[in-house]
Amino acid sequence: MKITLLGTGTPAPSLTRQSSGLAVEIGNDLLVFDHGPGAHHRLLEAGYKAADVSHFFMTHYHYDHLMDYPRLLLTRWDHAAPGHPELKVFGPSPLIEITERIIGKNGLFALDLAARINSPASQAVYRARGGKGDRPGPKPELRELGEGEIIEGKGWRIRTGPARHVQPYLNSISYRIETEAGTLVYAGDNGGVYEPMIAFAKDADMLIAMNHFLSGTEQSDDYRRMSGSHIDNAVTAARANVGTLVLTHFLPSLCEPGLQEKMVCEMSAHFSGPIITGEDLMRLPIRPKDPASPD
Repeated sequence: MKITLLGTGTPAPSLTRQSSGLAVEIGNDLLVFDHGPGAHHRLLEAGYKAADVSHFFMTHYHYDHLMDYPRLLLTRWDHAAPGHPELKVFGPSPLIEITERIIGKNGLFALDLAARINSPASQAVYRARGGKGDRPGPKPELRELGEGEIIEGKGWRIRTGPARHVQPYLNSISYRIETEAGTLVYAGDNGGVYEPMIAFAKDADMLIAMNHFLSGTEQSDDYRRMSGSHIDNAVTAARANVGTLVLTHFLPSLCEPGLQEKMVCEMSAHFSGPIITGEDLMRLPIRPKDPASPD
């Protein structure tokens, strides 16, 4: 299992951190989780192409997790070889409606698609790539998910779980990826110390968590409950008994010199395992947790 952080930032503009995205390569499958602005560029920098992505998973539909989804859909369709398997897309409701608004008959890119399907120049490109007959449009395989569902692939299984964020305005879920190499939990934008998340992440080898701000600097109690912060993440990781805690989704203010070191030091008082402060394009080694270890 090869894990790559594509984007570790937030909606706040940054020259060094793109918005949320994660790539997990398992055998012949490339699983991508979330695709905020800039995440697709990071995917290319990581050495992947859109056509390499076999499965795409959304945690929720904030723009910093969604904006490069249209780019993935259209680039994969436009540049993959004719007959390439369709992209399998998963996410909470209303995934189907959102995708229809992007590539449907009256969607945002309907005119673009009509031109690429029908213009003689585009048809010539399609046939030069080995296509025959009329060029079909993109038809991703869509599946809307709730909590407690299972998706299985070759050598991997994914379970969906809870994420406390901005419900009921946006549905939010998390993912637990289970393989022979180890178990990874991608918490998405989960906030606070949330008992269902602690149970969902129990004994995982790695937990990737939203670390939006420093605990104690929140504007309100509700803000802290909906967004991840450093002490809450440390407490969650300790109580869930995870192997390694990976922090992502950093506001630019958290990237000031010395601040992350201070933050990790404070977290270590609550969680004794390894803590990784994520960076764009960071490759993460997953080490199966020693079942005999208490930490």
